[in-house]
Amino acid sequence: MKKIYSLMIVALMAISIVGCSEAPVAPAKPKKIQDVQVFSSPNADGKITIKSIEAAFDGVGLEIPGNNDMNKPFGLRFKKLHYKIYNLAMFINTDLTFKLIKKYPSFGALTPLTMSIWEGKEGCMNIATLTINAMARSTGIPVDDPDLIAYGELIHKGLALAIPGGTFKDLGHTVKFPNKTLATNFEMELDLDGQSPEDFIEEFEAEFEGEMEPIGFLLPNYTNVQEEIFDDRGYTGVYDFYHTYSICKFDVIYPVSEKHPEAGAWAPCSFYLYKKVGEDKMYLGFLSVDNWITTVGMTEDQEGTKKLREAQKFIENIINEMTE
Repeated sequence: MKKIYSLMIVALMAISIVGCSEAPVAPAKPKKIQDVQVFSSPNADGKITIKSIEAAFDGVGLEIPGNNDMNKPFGLRFKKLHYKIYNLAMFINTDLTFKLIKKYPSFGALTPLTMSIWEGKEGCMNIATLTINAMARSTGIPVDDPDLIAYGELIHKGLALAIPGGTFKDLGHTVKFPNKTLATNFEMELDLDGQSPEDFIEEFEAEFEGEMEPIGFLLPNYTNVQEEIFDDRGYTGVYDFYHTYSICKFDVIYPVSEKHPEAGAWAPCSFYLYKKVGEDKMYLGFLSVDNWITTVGMTEDQEGTKKLREAQKFIENIINEMTE
């Protein structure tokens, strides 16, 4: 399997890593595969649109449950726009997600996956997604897992169809290559005292939403993994519940996106909550903002990193208070 994985990486990286220009010149390949990949192409004729990108992803089996035009709220809230187009979208293949979560519950931290789509003044359309390396490292899944490899291949198919003739480009920042998940995890001991797991999680999530929304956090997507993915495949009696939220904050993504539009490969971040049948414990987790800071080269972006760390601290404080 490792040999197959190596061959796949060679094939994927054989595509030129270039900037977005009419006459690209491919630089030397990076020594390591970056965690975030940006697929780009000139779009002077305007044929590549948000709708055409959605259709392309859907055509290869990547459903898009949410695709948010960030320029609308940015324009109202901050007045100045950084890009002609800037969208944050979520995408998922439910079959592969089922297979991966069944083996590795931590994959909920990437359920759904995310991407940023943007077009600047230069007239190039770009899509940023995570590479298979990032998906494996951040969730602790073996990089040679066949279902993870299949997911990575599917993303590449979607990108190629969405941006015909596009090429991958180096981020051009001083990115780092973490060797651990950089995940933030919590455990909560449960004493339901006759309360059903369904009633418990309904009350818990109502309180969570009530704490998050007043301080500016948005919850653009909610996935009941148990009902929408597990039950449809007859996978019952394992979890009492398994849910994920997508979490975003305008005051965070706006300053970050100015210099690092590709950070949308990590945002909105996914937050999972699950309880297994027969256990008196709930597991919660999300991927730390250190994933953003290290893998897209944000170490010198003081404003962006400050906003990210503040947001994470807010979330951690809320969860810690609720799980005590």
